[in-house]
Amino acid sequence: MRGSPTRPGRAPAGGARPARRTAGALAAAALTLPLLGAAPSAPPPDAGPSDGTRLQEAFDAAATTYEVPRSVLLAVSYLQSRWDTHDGAPSVTGGYGPMHLTDARTALASATSHHDEGTEDPRGDDARPALRPEAQVPPAAALPDRLATLPRAAELTGLSAERLREDPAANVAGGAALLADAQRRLGGGPSEDPARWYGAVARFSGADDTASAAAYADDVYAVIRAGAHRVTDTGEPVALAARPGLAPDRSALRRAGLRTASGDSAATECPATVSCEWIPAPYEEFGDGDYGNHDLSDRPVSQPIRYIVVHDTEGAWEGVLASVQDPTFVSWHYSLRSTDGHIAQHVRTRDVAWHAGNWYVNAGAVGLEHEGFLAEPDAWYTEAMYRSSARLVRYLAGKYDIPLDRQHVLGHDTVPGPTSAAVPGMHTDPGPYWDWAHYFELLGSPFGATAERSGGLVTIRPDYATHGPVFTGCGRAGEPCAAHGSSAVRLYSEHDERSALIRDIGLGANPTTGVNDLSSRVSTGQQYAVADRWGDWTAIWYLGQKAWFRNPKKQPTAVPAAGRVVTPRKGLDSVPVYGRAYPEKAAYPEGVPAQEVSPLPYTLPKGQQYVTGGEVPGEYLYAVAFDRSSHQVVRGKELYHRIQFGHRVAFVRAADVTVKQG
Repeated sequence: MRGSPTRPGRAPAGGARPARRTAGALAAAALTLPLLGAAPSAPPPDAGPSDGTRLQEAFDAAATTYEVPRSVLLAVSYLQSRWDTHDGAPSVTGGYGPMHLTDARTALASATSHHDEGTEDPRGDDARPALRPEAQVPPAAALPDRLATLPRAAELTGLSAERLREDPAANVAGGAALLADAQRRLGGGPSEDPARWYGAVARFSGADDTASAAAYADDVYAVIRAGAHRVTDTGEPVALAARPGLAPDRSALRRAGLRTASGDSAATECPATVSCEWIPAPYEEFGDGDYGNHDLSDRPVSQPIRYIVVHDTEGAWEGVLASVQDPTFVSWHYSLRSTDGHIAQHVRTRDVAWHAGNWYVNAGAVGLEHEGFLAEPDAWYTEAMYRSSARLVRYLAGKYDIPLDRQHVLGHDTVPGPTSAAVPGMHTDPGPYWDWAHYFELLGSPFGATAERSGGLVTIRPDYATHGPVFTGCGRAGEPCAAHGSSAVRLYSEHDERSALIRDIGLGANPTTGVNDLSSRVSTGQQYAVADRWGDWTAIWYLGQKAWFRNPKKQPTAVPAAGRVVTPRKGLDSVPVYGRAYPEKAAYPEGVPAQEVSPLPYTLPKGQQYVTGGEVPGEYLYAVAFDRSSHQVVRGKELYHRIQFGHRVAFVRAADVTVKQG
């Protein structure tokens, strides 16, 4: 999406948002956590329950007061927030504090879809008239229980809603009260045995179907078995001791009164470790040869699936589901819910959804929409959704042999414009606040140094928690966004932060610090060839220019990398750059109009190097009619290299470049 201004009502309803945390607290780096089911590394000596930290003590006190096992309370909180407080700011679904108590009456006051905004044609196929979705997101109905747990916690504890939002200790107490209440409602009394709390944990998720609630509870108990420890966003160490042999009693879930998911879960393509239901997008013809909202296909037999595209929804769950079920709208393969990580699948992975704004990418991609908002740095995602998404991506990557790197797991913001005219209108989600480093840790492919310090490549890798470049335009144009950790690193024309920002000629405007302006920034996990070094600064080749970023030794924003690069073939001063890898004209059979292989407004000059993510054939899916009998995949003899050219990926002809080790 192109991040919309901050929606009304995002500040806590009970008063002004607290000041951002101090630089000292920000400087405490979060510890890397093991994947669920993996053996945790030994906790640091100062991270145990005896260290007297306020948050650790709050968990102890709440567990005692409400007779909830401490391990259950800690594990539920970890799955919601990783024990972070977010300074009282709401999540994408109006959840507050370490326990993610929800009060979404105003937090979700407006709902849109990111496909409603900007000029990008989500289908991205100029063989058909541009698609301009006109579907209207329906008005929100009554809030489901999962979005109103904070008012219930206020009733149970006698604490004010304002205090539950802004005081972490009160928030923890509210979560403990909700768990104890769920345990009582299920007919279970207080128990020190965490195994007896499975049903209460399932109910705490807020899910109204058995599969989602069980998947959430299974995750909580996996956290308890593995243990956890980290330093929170307030600089406090919190620890949960591992209990590897704990086996929960799942029998209480039968008494929870939850429904069976409405969709056919057997029809879904999801790993067994997530909750997933089938809510299909329609394939319908609606007059004048037009149809929606996706294309039937036979991937990977007809053509490979090479990419996974990460989006955010810019809207709330119910409205998003309504939109994707409208045949006149657009489509994507999966939606992921923030409160509990529940997944809905809408399009078979064999079929082509309309989501990325580039038909070449769409034809070879699976699209994932995450409930969230780009232009709201404090509208954080839950750990439950990050983990559910990572499990889904690992499953898809294994099924379709997709490498787990940033040239194959794409943000919508790294999909190239297919033509020069399309470049300015391309979407920018999930934006600078998506935590790519944590996401790839959960994928089992963390970003780290793969070469010596003198290596010719770098992988962008700032510390998300402490790295906070200033962005503007989250609320009003030109006004600073709230201070927040970020995956993005800013680029300058010289080794000086007072120098001009790097300009993207394809956007046709001067670069800014706007949250949607991708002109002069790179993102965690992306790799670039080193062009120069100067003290604490590193220069990379970027959009045909030498671009500088701060990379101090004590707090690096990039690590050395090894890999292959492309450079113009000997005798060429520069080579054209493309937004899609289409076949040469001679490859098109009779009856299939040849698609123009049009270069973008950039060139790759001689002497410069760009990291290649691999060689791909020229390929075009011809699908312009509802009747599939006319659909064809055209393949040419021309080969391309997919490269990390700027913030977005791009393509160059293999015949134009030389490949070498960087």
